[in-house]
Parts: sequence; structure tokens; C-alpha cells
Amino acid sequence: MRQFFIILTLCVGLLFTCGETSGRSPNIIYIMCDDLGYGDLGCYGQQTIGTPNIDRLASEGMRFTDFYAGHTVCRPSRLVLWTGRHTGHTAIASNAPYVFQPEDITVAELLQKAGYVTGGVGKWAMADAEGRGHPNDNGFDFWMGYLDQSEAHNYYPLFLWRNREKAALAGNLLYARDENNRGRVAQERKTYSHDVLTDEALAFIRAHATRPFLLHVHWTIPHANNEGGRVTGDGMEVPEYGQYENMDWPTPEKGFAAMVSRMDRDVGRIVAVLQELDIDDKTIIFFTSDNGPHQEGGHEHEYFNSNGPLRGYKRDLYDGGIRVPMIVRWPGTVQAGSVSHTVAAFWDYLPTACDIAGIKPPDDIDGLSFLPEILGNEQPQHDYLYWKFVGESRDQEAIRAGQWKAVRPKVDAPIELYDVNRDVGEQNDLATVHPEIVARMVNYMEEAKK
Repeated sequence: MRQFFIILTLCVGLLFTCGETSGRSPNIIYIMCDDLGYGDLGCYGQQTIGTPNIDRLASEGMRFTDFYAGHTVCRPSRLVLWTGRHTGHTAIASNAPYVFQPEDITVAELLQKAGYVTGGVGKWAMADAEGRGHPNDNGFDFWMGYLDQSEAHNYYPLFLWRNREKAALAGNLLYARDENNRGRVAQERKTYSHDVLTDEALAFIRAHATRPFLLHVHWTIPHANNEGGRVTGDGMEVPEYGQYENMDWPTPEKGFAAMVSRMDRDVGRIVAVLQELDIDDKTIIFFTSDNGPHQEGGHEHEYFNSNGPLRGYKRDLYDGGIRVPMIVRWPGTVQAGSVSHTVAAFWDYLPTACDIAGIKPPDDIDGLSFLPEILGNEQPQHDYLYWKFVGESRDQEAIRAGQWKAVRPKVDAPIELYDVNRDVGEQNDLATVHPEIVARMVNYMEEAKK
């Protein structure tokens, strides 16, 4: 019965005029930034960096307080997002190299078969330089950006991939040895990759405004530019510092703030195009980050309180490493200014997208659709959420079950237990007070890996 009312709600008001009035599934735009922290947005408490356009998304939609990334580093978090499976059931649980296999079914493949035109820009991370695991082979009609994870941390690359072809970026030259052969310096840098990706995303929306589309915008900012950081000590690379130029801040912090403001500006550009094309109320926007804030390229996550009230940051399984912003905007359908405390995660996106498209998700996934929550209906709840991080000398596990969060910070370490509803900063370990809850969490950890 609940599914009937969800489908009925989707059908009512989703009539689109294109020559004649006909029913139409809503467009889906999934915007995901790279290493943006829970506390980096004004609507999540940021006091210094301005994010008016993203804050407007929240005021016009639903803001989630307890939403989690798929992992605490980039590649496994994206694998979870694409496939709807948590890291107990994915091929990798670290940034180890991985390319998509034929048996991997992505959300894009499912919506493509349902009649959506599918596009993406930015960081894919599931292909290699030879093109194995390519987005065109995994559900995307169009892709513009980086294929291999190792390529994605340079903001002035020689080229980006437009589907299977290299698209040269004008004015960007190879890094070359300096005269003392001590490091590498960029000879010329003119075309900022983020701007190219944004323009391609806007062009995709314009080109496909008359039919249902799925668009993934996987921006790489504010990830550090690892190459530039090694050369200059400033890995927060951006064309200009804008309003932060004259701030008495370290150079990397000016760069970080300018990156976030540039990203916010471009969120506004996306919304403006939807309104111009009169498809704003036919488009649902998701906005999030792939994991918690980084401490790289000279940037210190404490400088702007990037993790907000949370403990830890990127590469931790405390909430600072995995709890992320999630905003959902769908004018006329999602209640403006609403706040959700539902505990959900990246693996819930695939079934949610399928629910929106009116198709059945695969049976062998871990996710639950959170479309009921978005629509203001009764939302099914997970028994638990699970993460593991294996590699980089970091064997960690974590479980979130209701108000309880269990963390095993390293191999053979005792389980720590936190009531994150009362102790959002995970400061008061209650493991010895509630051994029965610890035992339940351990059982969940074992079950999640089966």
C-alpha cells in the first residue's frame, strides 16, 4: 500500500509539456564534491566561508543531519554509491586500484534501461588508463572528466576524457623539472578543469531538457592538488582567491575557501539553468560529499572547523570521516526547509533513484530507498550501517545502529561505543557500561561481512 501512494505522489504533478502533455519521470542531478566536510557549509554551521547557493538548496528542500558516505576515502565511497552495496560486500574497502567488472551493476545502467539519458562529469575513479571499467560501459551515455583516480588530483591537466576521446585543455603544459632538478614546476596553466566540468554539466542539461535525464556532477574540489602541493606547499589550487584575496590567512586556506565558494557559485548556475528551461520542478537535486574533510595540500581541517561538531576527518571511521552533508531539493514535492534525522548512507541512493524512476532495484544490494522520507511518508529503517577500511595501515570497522555507534579503530583494538544522539563528537566511550550493546554490534560486524 505504501508503494502505491509513493507512485501516486510521483505521478501527480509530474506532467511535462513537450508538443503534448504526457507523463514524465523526474530528472535526477546528483552533485558530489570531493573531501567537503560536514561543517563546510553555512546550513551545517560554517561561519566563515559563504555558501549562499547551497544554503538555498537546503532552505528550499530537505537537509539530512545523519547521512553517511560510503567510505572515508574516495574510490571505495564511489563504488558503494554506484552499486548500492556497503564495504562489507564490495571488492575493495580502501583506495586500492579497482576497475568495474561486467558483473558490477551501476545505478546509471539501471536508469539507462528505464529510458533515462545518462551523463556524468568529474571524477569516475573506476577505470584505468587503458579504458577498462569505462563509464560508457557502465551505464553512462556521456562522460566528461577523469577516468583513473590517480589523474583526478590535478586541476590543470593536459586533457580530460570526453567519453573515449582525449579533450585537450588549452594552455596547460606538462610539469617540468626546475633548473636545479629539485622539484617540478608547471610551465603554463590556463584552463581550470573544474570550470570545464561545470560547463559540460550545464550543456548536458540544455541538450536533454525535453526527456528524463540522470546527471552525476562529481566535482573534484575541494580536494587538494597533490602535484601542486608537492611543488609549492599550496595544494589548494584555484585560479583566483576572489573575496579571500586580502584575508590574513595562510595561502592554502585562501585557496580552500575560494574552492568552496567557486563550487557554491556553480551550484547556483545549475539551478539557474533548470529555472531558465522551466524544468526546475521536474528535477530532483541531491548534494553531498564523498567523505569527510581532508588535511592535505597545506590545508588544516580545523582552520574553518570543517568537521563541525564531529570527531575525526578523512581516513577515520569516526563520524568526522564519514558523516557528510546531504541536501535534497525538489520544488513542489519536497517540503521546503525540512530537516531529516533519518540515518541513511550512500548505498541507499541506488534504490532511491530506482524508486524515483519507477523501477525495481536489484535484490542483492544493501540499500533502502529513502524516497518515502523525501516525500514525507513513513521511512523504513536500517538495522545497522557498516563500514570497513582495510589498507594504508588502517584496519578499521564501524557500525551505526540507531543512536549507537561502534568503532574498532585498529586491528585487535577493543570496540568503542558512543551514543551519537547525545554525544555527537564521540567523546564518551560507553563500551564498559553497555557490554550487551557492544556484543550486538560485534554480531552486526560479522553479519555485514558475510
